[in-house]
Amino acid sequence: MAPQGTAFFHFYRGIAALAAPLVWYRVSRKLARQGVSAARRRERLGHATLPRPAGRLIWFHAASVGESLSVLALARRMVERDEGAEVLITSGTASSAAILEKRMPPGCRHQFAPLDRPSALRRFLDHWKPDAAIFVESELWPQMLVAAHTAGIPLALVNARMSKSSLKNWQRFDSTARYLLGLFTLIRTQDQRTLDGLIALGADPDRVARGPNLKAMADPLPVDERAYMEVEAAYSGLLWVAASTHPGEEEKVIEAQIRLRDMVRGARLILVPRHPERAAEIAAMVEAKGLTCTRRSHSRDPGASEVYIADTLGEMGVWYQLASVVFMGGSLGRAGGHNPYEPAQMNCALISGRRVANFADVYDQFTEAGAVSMIKTPRELAEAVALLLTDLEEQRGQKSVAQSLAQSQLDQLDGLAALLDEQLLS
Repeated sequence: MAPQGTAFFHFYRGIAALAAPLVWYRVSRKLARQGVSAARRRERLGHATLPRPAGRLIWFHAASVGESLSVLALARRMVERDEGAEVLITSGTASSAAILEKRMPPGCRHQFAPLDRPSALRRFLDHWKPDAAIFVESELWPQMLVAAHTAGIPLALVNARMSKSSLKNWQRFDSTARYLLGLFTLIRTQDQRTLDGLIALGADPDRVARGPNLKAMADPLPVDERAYMEVEAAYSGLLWVAASTHPGEEEKVIEAQIRLRDMVRGARLILVPRHPERAAEIAAMVEAKGLTCTRRSHSRDPGASEVYIADTLGEMGVWYQLASVVFMGGSLGRAGGHNPYEPAQMNCALISGRRVANFADVYDQFTEAGAVSMIKTPRELAEAVALLLTDLEEQRGQKSVAQSLAQSQLDQLDGLAALLDEQLLS
């Protein structure tokens, strides 16, 4: 199908073609550094490493870990609805591939997404021949969308979320945005801002609606019971988790832990950086502040350390099950916050910074219900942790409200699965 005269789409295709060798070099090199085999790196050029299953195949495309995991519960329900269907999930990062490998339900498989270039997309689509394609959040690669639509594959966009800056950028190329959005049979957004923004860009109002939020409906995180028992046996006393922290946040979390020592005797911290490769840097920071520190990758026993750096992948469920109080990282800097539903599902009392643009509506709901403590400074963080660790009635009340909010979202998932089945596969 022609791009209907959109000059920017033609321009993008030309720039993408010129940049293709450099993009492949950088992508391949990064995956190689992360231990991805040569064969699997070539998946990004459209070379499949798995056979296509017989029967109907539903393709989910996501960006990285959070987006990929958010579709698993939906994928499971769609497979359950259609006994003969199976699922392909594509993403672009090594960490998402590693975690999906552990958590995908039966009937699912993962491949690295093809680069947004015609040759890679042609090889990918010729091999997999998906019967429907479901894109997640903001993964709108123009040539990928056009190639899939041209191949006759019905498209949906779910959990759509676009920042103010992204919407503003798309407004500069409104005719191309309108064309690309018109390729989707169905669009569901995370929030009202994205809904209003997409309609303003030219999306068909009859195809766009708000919700549900897939990250609110994700399955509970898995827990390696052996690992949990090991760590639980090593810990005594009071414990809190700082989850998915980013550069600039660890200093504040460490300062809060130093303050907490004077407020709650024996309180200890499990610090889980968003990017485990930063563990050595964080450990040096902890020790420079005079705290004792152990890294999970170096020892499975935290010993008597005041700070245990959990620099491993796929164990967040262990830390949430172990701790009663969780600070959600990404909320004291520019990252925009992280998903509070995961710890809420696992009966944790929640604390967050106020910079949560990625989940603004969700945190508004949690705040209004009294399901999260919102803080600005290390002192406020220490005070919030101290309260929740020592006032068990306050802790139980907050946990109960947060868990109820998380559970209330799950009822909408079956409805979305049924709608996608009807709109894309009937």
